[in-house]
Amino acid sequence: MAYRMNMPPKEERASQRLFGTDGVRGVANVYPMTAEVAMQLGRALAHLIRNGPHRHRVIIGKDTRLSGYMLEQALAAGIISMGVDVDLVGPLPTPGIANLTTSMRADAGAVISASHNPYQDNGIKFFWRDGFKLPDETEAKIEELVASGAIDSIRPTATKIGRAFRLEDARGRYIVFLKTTFPRELTLEGLTVVVDCANGAAYKTAPAVLEELGAKVIALGVQPDGKNINNKCGALYPENLARAVVKHGANVGIALDGDADRLIVVDEKGKVVDGDAIMAICTGELVTRKELKKKTLVSTVMSNIGLERAVSRWGVKVVRTKVGDRYVVEEMRKNGYNIGGEQSGHLIFLDHTTTGDGTLAALQLLAVMCRQQKPVSELASIFEPVPQTLVNVVVKQKRELGELPTVMRAIQDVEKKLGKEGRVLVRFSGTEPKARVLIEGIDAARNEQYAREIAEALSKALNG
Repeated sequence: MAYRMNMPPKEERASQRLFGTDGVRGVANVYPMTAEVAMQLGRALAHLIRNGPHRHRVIIGKDTRLSGYMLEQALAAGIISMGVDVDLVGPLPTPGIANLTTSMRADAGAVISASHNPYQDNGIKFFWRDGFKLPDETEAKIEELVASGAIDSIRPTATKIGRAFRLEDARGRYIVFLKTTFPRELTLEGLTVVVDCANGAAYKTAPAVLEELGAKVIALGVQPDGKNINNKCGALYPENLARAVVKHGANVGIALDGDADRLIVVDEKGKVVDGDAIMAICTGELVTRKELKKKTLVSTVMSNIGLERAVSRWGVKVVRTKVGDRYVVEEMRKNGYNIGGEQSGHLIFLDHTTTGDGTLAALQLLAVMCRQQKPVSELASIFEPVPQTLVNVVVKQKRELGELPTVMRAIQDVEKKLGKEGRVLVRFSGTEPKARVLIEGIDAARNEQYAREIAEALSKALNG
């Protein structure tokens, strides 16, 4: 039986972008998430990190998806073929790879994960030697090397070929790091915490950290089988977590996504508390402790205007970026800010780490609970969100909104109706074939109506 390779011709690949807002992502074993592309990405990364005659090294981690085995081996083979060594760590949260890359002084880190996507998908993202995600220009260089074939002829031989090692104590190293971010004078003794690990990368690390700090832990989503990652569990499905919190009388519930770089919280009453509220709580604590740099919080255009109102009581301003935790981090680094995040739960504490870390963010919230001796529901009451409606529209193509007159008319019509009491945000997902329509206004019912109007215009314009 003959099989057709699912890959566009070379001239078409040269014009395609591989990287989205969070690395390369797609259906596993379908272009671009094939073993062939993974190997090419590994070769390109290895070529870029070489900066001297010494041996170079890349840390490779993954989540629990079945396809991770295939992509891990292909990516490692590409890196090794360029004379660079790899350390394989197996399932470990994305922020764990960032941490190990810096602590072990590796030249780069690679994560094989599609984060919150279903198990059929997978992805590859890279960290530079400083633990931060690659800037756009570096990703563009990798794309160019993959598309052009410029390094196809570079083939080290004999002892110059790289080697692969299994890093057996990676999980322990990361757990120790996480514990150091929790204040030594505090303990979680007496607290009951439900943690849902989404059958993903944190299924062993998150419960261990919480238990070692003294909490009674009830763990959900800790039996990965390669196919159940994010399946009705974790940050995307906090309903099970909420029920467990109420059932066990827990103090708080913590939900992570597949690669554990984001956090959703459930309070002691079983109510979901999103990323904006957690940012407000932690910002207030930093103000109290005189540790907030430049009286500034960084968030994205998706954050609720209620966040700005909440932190304004402390004289804190909110700087907004485009969607993507990498852009939040870039803004923080550029201007010397130390806290930022996304409404979706990517929370960044640059005093401790270089990227979003769901477990670390949970520890910062737990520290506030311990210091103030208040339940999550009371802490979260400082944040009062303005009603928002978010509608996702599956699209066959992505085009500049300015090229779609019917869509622009629909947007302008809604903006006129909302006036100064709300806002409209329409953008394309960087990781999925979807357009996202966000309406923010004081009337929730009208928000939904307005969102549907724009969504219908988008669907007609882009789906025919």
